[in-house]
Order: sequence, then C-alpha cells, then structure tokens
Amino acid sequence: MRSLPARRSAAALLLATGTVLATAVPAFAHVTVQPGTATQGGYTAVAFRVPDESDTASTVKLEVTLPSDHPIASVSTQPLPGWTVQVDKAQLATPIKTDDGSITNAVSKITWTADSTGKIGPGQFQEFKVSLGPLPTDTDQLVFKALQTKDDGTVVRWIDEAKQGQPEPAHPAPVLHLTPGAAASAAASPAADSTRVTASQEAKGAAPDDTARTLGVVGIAVGVIGAALGLLGLRRKSGSAAS
Repeated sequence: MRSLPARRSAAALLLATGTVLATAVPAFAHVTVQPGTATQGGYTAVAFRVPDESDTASTVKLEVTLPSDHPIASVSTQPLPGWTVQVDKAQLATPIKTDDGSITNAVSKITWTADSTGKIGPGQFQEFKVSLGPLPTDTDQLVFKALQTKDDGTVVRWIDEAKQGQPEPAHPAPVLHLTPGAAASAAASPAADSTRVTASQEAKGAAPDDTARTLGVVGIAVGVIGAALGLLGLRRKSGSAAS
C-alpha cells in the first residue's frame, strides 16, 4: 500500500500534467500563419495552418480575409489536391503604385472548399499556401481573419484580435508579424558611421596635443639636466682655481 506522501506526489503530478495538456491543446488547435514573421517591403510565401480539433466533424471550407487597411498588390495561391480555391477582389479607395503602374483593386478574400477527398479529418491538419507581396512598410503586423467550416455546419470564427497585456482570446485571428527590411537597417548606419568618424577625428585631433605635451615634458627634463651639469662644472672650476 502506498504511503500518504507518495499518493500526494502522484496526485500533484497528474494535476500538473493535466494543466499542461489543457493549455497546450487549444494553442495547437488555432489557425495560424507559418512562418509567423516576414520582412517589410518584401515578398513572402506563407501557409495558413488549419487543424481540426473536433472529435467527429471534418473541416470542409476555409475563408481568409486579407486586411483592407493594408492591401497587398500581388497575391497568388498554390494548388492543393482535393480543394478548389476562389479569390475575391475589392476596389481600392487609394490605388497602389507599383513599377508596372497603379493597381486599383486587390485581393480581399480567399476561399478554399474541399471535395470528398480533401476534407480535414478529426485530429488532422492542412496547410493552405499563399504568396504575398510587396508587404507594407508602415505597420508591424498583418491580421488575417479566418472562418473554418465543418461538415456538421459548425463555423469556427478565428477573428479575435489579441490585445497587449491581456490574455489570448479563445479564437485569435492569424497574425503575420513584420520586421524592418535592409533599407530600414541601413538608415540607422549613417548615424553610427558619423559617430565613428567624429570619434576618429577627435582621436586624431588629440594626438598632436599629446605629442606636444610629451615633447614639452622632455624639453623641460633636458633643460633641468643641462642646468645641473652646468652647475656641477662651475663648482669643479672653482675648486681647481682655489688649489
């Protein structure tokens, strides 16, 4: 028979394990963007990763809405066996200027619909790949709201935006975080270079002063030694004359 401390340790272990699983499963079940980061101003290929967290129903449709406040000029999808894709576009209030001219409409929503062979079964996941670009340079993230439809009619709405300092919502929208590109990094370099040049100039300017001080000290030392030798010579001459 187990001792009381042993039973308590076992109970604590089971409780800790249950807590970890409870917190890990919802995170796995989220619809996410992979990878989660990209470079501002560049092009990227991402995948919307969609897990099916149901025990009985399969996922048969995914709708992803692209952010209207930061429209993307070029959007293309990768064919996925077992799924058909529909791309919807919307008129832009402000055209996007590109090297090829102005773009007056952009992709607003992408819908993937499964056939009998393409549905995502319980405990499975699928990735829906998209090429995007150029990415905006005036924001640090893009939020893609998504709707996941099951074959039992259930619709999971991944549309909640996370707020800083608050717990993650139950159904967070997929987010692509944007990092500064090479141009932004280079913009900070001149200041650093200027600092280095200034420091170098100060060092060069300080070198002559240091040299002058050193020569001055040496000159004084030589003068003192010369005076001492002269005084010694006079004393010797005075001694010889007295003899």
